[in-house]
Amino acid sequence: MQRIPSTPPEIAPLGKSDERPFWSVMIPAYNCSVFLPDAIQSVLSQDPGEAMMQIEVVDDCSTDADVGALVKRLGKGRVSYYRQEKNMGSLRNFETCINRAQGYHIHLLHGDDRVKPGYYQHIQSLFKKYPEAGAAFCAWNNIDEENNILRRSAIEVGKPDILVNWLPKLAEHTRIQYVAIVVKREVYEKLGSFYGVTYGEDWEMWARVARDYPIAYTPEILAEYREHKSSISSNSFLTGKNIQDISKVIHTISGYLPQKDQKKINRLAHKNFVHWSFQYTKYLWKQTRNARLAYNQVKEMLRVYIDLRLLILLFMFGLMVLADFIFKLLKKLYYRMRLV
Repeated sequence: MQRIPSTPPEIAPLGKSDERPFWSVMIPAYNCSVFLPDAIQSVLSQDPGEAMMQIEVVDDCSTDADVGALVKRLGKGRVSYYRQEKNMGSLRNFETCINRAQGYHIHLLHGDDRVKPGYYQHIQSLFKKYPEAGAAFCAWNNIDEENNILRRSAIEVGKPDILVNWLPKLAEHTRIQYVAIVVKREVYEKLGSFYGVTYGEDWEMWARVARDYPIAYTPEILAEYREHKSSISSNSFLTGKNIQDISKVIHTISGYLPQKDQKKINRLAHKNFVHWSFQYTKYLWKQTRNARLAYNQVKEMLRVYIDLRLLILLFMFGLMVLADFIFKLLKKLYYRMRLV
């Protein structure tokens, strides 16, 4: 079995039944035990009961804690637990989550994220108002390890509604986070699970859904996506693989568009992502002073997209990094001379 599937993995269909719950809140977890209690409690605080909601943690062989014991203590029998026989990687763990889900609507709530009060009530109302929707999502906050708000997502429309002409807009840049969106299980059954890359795989999935189904949305901020150093995305930034993966995703999503729009939106999506990546790289470098991260990000940016503004920004950033290096070097020399 490929760790990173090259095609969308099949999801086994379930028949219709009155005994199936409306919700499956599936919590994929790997070495995020410090944040997992927040994720679980955020669901339990708005639990409509077992008949309406399945809640399960799917553990990809975490090594940072006894996740089973943690789930047992926090869930008190209400939250079920499944542990992979071996570490499968994020994509296969998401696939397991979807296949184990018994509900009609699946929320993949990563173990380091959390939802705000009213999330499930609002999303359920969207599906009831727009039964044709294949998925529904809300606005969200990005938070840090201490729960401080870093950024707020863009507001797509001012009131709950079906998003119009959504696929071309979504193809321009990623506009949805896992924590914010719920997808009908029958949609995964038709389209398959996540594949191809480990950074940006969700962008491709949401575009695949938008290609075939209407998407409902509420501007209420009802979810919180957490940024922290040990996340998959953080590790991807260290090597520059995030840019390689996103470039692949952009090419895939472009293929979902009418042929006349593909080249234009492909270039625009690369431009949007690389300029965002530059700003985020600068932010990460200021936080970590990690020269390896900065070098790999800049190298991969220049491989996938170049314009004059980007070159100027990268030149100025290079001067900043160089000045920091020289300052550190002079500081070391100064303290050595004092010791002599």
